Amino acid sequence: MTLLAHAAEMTPELVALRRSLHQIPEVGLDLPLTQKAILAALDGLPYEIHCGQRTTSVVAVLRGPADGPVVLLRADMDGLAVAEETGLDYASTNGAMHACGHDLHMTGLVGAARLLAAHADELAGTVVLMFQPGEEGHAGARVMIDEGLLDIVGRTPDAAYAIHVWASVKRGLFVTRPGAIMASANDFTVTINGTAAHGSVPYTGLDPVPIAAEVILGLQSLVTRQIDVFDPVVLSVARMSAGGPVNAVPPRATLEGGVRTLSTAAIDHLEMAIPRLADGIAAAYGATATTAFHRQYPVTINDRAEADFTVRTLRSLFGDDRVDVPETPMMGSEDFSFVLEKVPGAFILLGAQPPEVPDEGCPTNHSSLVRFDDSVVADQAVLLATLAIDRLRELAG
Repeated sequence: MTLLAHAAEMTPELVALRRSLHQIPEVGLDLPLTQKAILAALDGLPYEIHCGQRTTSVVAVLRGPADGPVVLLRADMDGLAVAEETGLDYASTNGAMHACGHDLHMTGLVGAARLLAAHADELAGTVVLMFQPGEEGHAGARVMIDEGLLDIVGRTPDAAYAIHVWASVKRGLFVTRPGAIMASANDFTVTINGTAAHGSVPYTGLDPVPIAAEVILGLQSLVTRQIDVFDPVVLSVARMSAGGPVNAVPPRATLEGGVRTLSTAAIDHLEMAIPRLADGIAAAYGATATTAFHRQYPVTINDRAEADFTVRTLRSLFGDDRVDVPETPMMGSEDFSFVLEKVPGAFILLGAQPPEVPDEGCPTNHSSLVRFDDSVVADQAVLLATLAIDRLRELAG
């Protein structure tokens, strides 16, 4: 039986698994119910199972008949702190939601696990399955790497792949590209330290609010005048807070924001330039500024050879009309980037827009109204299994 035929046969079972996972979303690094469900789904398959210590991760290892190269496949596991409003009969009711489709990712990798187990005698090496908590802002991939993920079979994987569904992209369309495909994610906090005073006599203090406002404007000019226009940066100040009573000058004002970049050079520059700008503007008014810059996720960069191999595989499996190689990346971020910093590989997007949901106003990932067409889990399973089998064969020569 071919992988495609086997996956089609498994589809009802995989859809049922996805919907059961959808009802028990958990947030962060501690996902005991989700881990239990994944372990149950892998039970009886010929995998070596390893569970994380600092997080409820699951790593499953399948070894072929002989030693050889290693391919890693990743699925993230966590949901979001979003109350679901889809009205689906399998909707979550616990106050969290799989609003980014990670329930489909887990199911697709379980499907791949079953396909690979059925074809284990064809493996020219070893496959490592990475079920990862904490993708949504908790750097779960980095935690798993720190715990030894990449050395779990005694050598670093030779290639790594992950698929992410997207609710506002046509169902069944695969999207990937060589080079940067997703942006880095970073945040910063700037505090302007002034002096409190009565609102009727602001000159007796040092008002930090207008200083903070100038910093906000200065940050926009910093991006447009110090960063190459062909090296895109998105900088957004998302929160500003200051003071208490409306008739008092506050002693300090704080602004917080995020920065997305497509190169490490841009991050390096901004990490230096943001505090320099805040310090300079504050000093011009006799105030001081304190800046904290936090790097969260690096740029997600697809290895060119692995991206080209992935595109060839996609076209062979599904045809040219289901493959898109865009000219530009997305400015969202993804912590599979931590894996791709150390292992050549590819990150792939898969459209999962339900056919009954219109294009106009289609809720997208992270929305409380977002819906995904879970029939795509079979395609995920086939692609991941095929990437592993074929890449091991090529790497083994």
